[in-house]
Amino acid sequence: MPQHETLPLVVILLATAVVTVAVFRRLKMPAILGYLLVGVVVGPNAFNFVPDTASTRYLAEFGVVFLMFSIGLEFSLPQLVAMRRTVTGFGGLQVGVSMLAVLGISLASGLGWQSGLILGGIIAMSSTAIISKVLAEQTQLHSDHGKQIMGVLLFQDLAVIPLLVLIPAMALSGEQIAIEIGTALLKA
Repeated sequence: MPQHETLPLVVILLATAVVTVAVFRRLKMPAILGYLLVGVVVGPNAFNFVPDTASTRYLAEFGVVFLMFSIGLEFSLPQLVAMRRTVTGFGGLQVGVSMLAVLGISLASGLGWQSGLILGGIIAMSSTAIISKVLAEQTQLHSDHGKQIMGVLLFQDLAVIPLLVLIPAMALSGEQIAIEIGTALLKA
C-alpha cells in the first residue's frame, strides 16, 4: 500500500475518532460506540471520506487485529479454564434457547427448518469485541456478571465455527449433510 494513499486515510480516521471519542466520553458513553459511529459516517456508505478500496480494507484488517489483541490482553489461560462451566453452561444455554426459539418461529411462519436454523444462529450471536471493550471501560469485566457475560460471548465465538460449516451444508440432502458435518468434525 503506497504511503500517499494511506496517510490521508489514517489522518481522517484519527482526527474524526479523536473528536468523536472526546464527545462520547463527555456524554459518559462508551468510546467503542464513537469508533463505530466514525466508521459509519466517514465510510463509503455515508459521506465517503474514506472510500472502499484495497488500501482501506488493508487498514481495517489491522484495526481488527489490534482490537482482538487488546481483548486477548484482558484474559489469561487460567481465567478461561476457571470459566469453562460458565462458557459451556450459560453460553450453551443462551445459544441453544435462542436458536430453538427462532427455529420455532420460523417453522410457524412457514419457513423451512434450514432457514430457521441459520436465522437462529445469526440471532444468537453478539459482538465479543464491542461488549468486552464496554465492560473493560466500565471496570466490570472481572465482576461476577462480567464473567458470566464473557462466558456467553466466548461460547458464541466457539459456536460460530460449526455454524459456518453448517450453513453451506444446508443446501445438501440429509445424508450429505451428515457426511459434511462428520468430515468437518474430523478436520476440527
